[in-house]
Amino acid sequence: MDRSDIDIFEKLVAQLSSIHQEMSVLAKRAPNDAVNAFKIKLINAAISRSNELLGERYRPFSDFTSFSAEDLPSNSDVTFIVSQYLECAEKFRSDNIADNGMGDWYWITKENPYSLPTAPPKKLEG
Repeated sequence: MDRSDIDIFEKLVAQLSSIHQEMSVLAKRAPNDAVNAFKIKLINAAISRSNELLGERYRPFSDFTSFSAEDLPSNSDVTFIVSQYLECAEKFRSDNIADNGMGDWYWITKENPYSLPTAPPKKLEG
């Protein structure tokens, strides 16, 4: 990975987290209501970029690429899929970070493996 990959990844995770948070609120109020076409377009854009970055190895479902604009998904459908993307993004991140031996975590980069600090993997956070 290089710095631009990490920047893209961090932006995508922020977008997916925001989408998940907003859609979770809607799913609690009206789980079966359809998501409007405007939101689906933006959600699909984030998912498409995630698919490119995560690749086949980390994508949550090999047969899912985006939501249908014709058959709009429900709020709960979007919440479910986005949560899967967030979990797989964390697996991707966990596989691309390392502890420097003193408890500090860094991205493993081509340039300098201990130059970009990050949080520990979620499975280690208490």
